[in-house]
Amino acid sequence: METNIREQVNYERIAVAIDYIREHFKRQPTLDEIAEQVHLSPFHFQRLFTDWAGVSPKKFLQYISLEHAKRMLKENQASLFETAFETGLSGTGRLHDLFINIEGMTPGEYKNGGENLSIHYSYAEIPFGNVLVASTAKGICHIAFADDEKSGFAELRKAFPKAQFQQMTDLLQQNALQIFNHDWSKLEKIKLHLKGTEFQIKVWETLLKIPTGKLATYGMIAQHIEKPTASRAVGTAIGDNPVAFLIPCHRVIQSAGTVGQYHWGSTRKTAIIGWEAAFTDNNQ
Repeated sequence: METNIREQVNYERIAVAIDYIREHFKRQPTLDEIAEQVHLSPFHFQRLFTDWAGVSPKKFLQYISLEHAKRMLKENQASLFETAFETGLSGTGRLHDLFINIEGMTPGEYKNGGENLSIHYSYAEIPFGNVLVASTAKGICHIAFADDEKSGFAELRKAFPKAQFQQMTDLLQQNALQIFNHDWSKLEKIKLHLKGTEFQIKVWETLLKIPTGKLATYGMIAQHIEKPTASRAVGTAIGDNPVAFLIPCHRVIQSAGTVGQYHWGSTRKTAIIGWEAAFTDNNQ
């Protein structure tokens, strides 16, 4: 009973802190200011908030600020200076740092939606259906199952609305597709060009460490990135994976042992898991 009461009190404190950050983010409140609202020392508040929210108070403030800045740039077509001012940042330099650290691109690149970015794309048949694979000069930026090629391309264009697209197969794509022929010898030649938050990148990097033929749970991934209470956030990041199969989100299942959701269907996920398990068994 005492434990439950303490947990309820802690939850209410975090709820108050989150509401305070959302309401006052334009002032960019300090850790001390936020901790004062819930009557805790900055040290204890930092630890409690991180345990409950899965990210630090500073990082949560950055996420809130970033979302506001993105709306300003996209919906209001605001200038970088106006966006920085309205987000409570001291200048465009801090806005630039915010986007680079979390979004993986500059605010100008975000506003332009990939303008001046050249993307090659092609379709290929793999054992689990048709895929659309796309690449920039830096690496693979998108792989998705495309049972309907028109819809598949629309999804790619939505991710990079102002990029220049050319339908062609390049060496980056060829190297990536070799993996479906059981050719694991060219893994070092597969280059990825991803954009995502720091949290998403950390989750995707962890997925890459799951051995072929093995499985992990959402809770295991959360533990590995030292965010044990963030299983739901981990699930969201896994669902946002822009590169099917190469970043093996299909190797993550529910703690009860059920396959769980998959962007391209649980049947396809089960087939991929079985295919990898059979390949592993045959080579042991």
